[in-house]
Amino acid sequence: MGKLLLLLLIIVPAMEIGVLILSGNTIGVIPTILLIILTGILGAALAKKEGLNAIRTAQLQASQGQVPASVLLDGICILVGGVVLLTPGFITDAMGFLLLIPQTRAIFKGFLQKMFYYMVKNGSAIYVSGGSWKKRP
Repeated sequence: MGKLLLLLLIIVPAMEIGVLILSGNTIGVIPTILLIILTGILGAALAKKEGLNAIRTAQLQASQGQVPASVLLDGICILVGGVVLLTPGFITDAMGFLLLIPQTRAIFKGFLQKMFYYMVKNGSAIYVSGGSWKKRP
């Protein structure tokens, strides 16, 4: 997992620079900068809207005695999507919007559920019991 993350930290910025240069050459520098600013503003507004919806849903489920597990995964996706939208670039913006739109977010939620399941199954998950961190036995 660490090697994959390191690889992504090298490849994604390099790809972003290439796309930004291509965009600057194709539509111009000023329109490219304005487009990056516009996607950031739209992404922040969408992240705020979706985040507030997730909080309301979680509060409603908690008040009814339900565990808001699905909504927590929504919240993780919204948080990651919002953070990714803050980074300048078109590839990360596309990924951020995919994480913020409810219909496409479901795909990522399924991936997260499988990942958490395998972490628990393999014993690599950490959980809190009585206020102290414990590695799963």
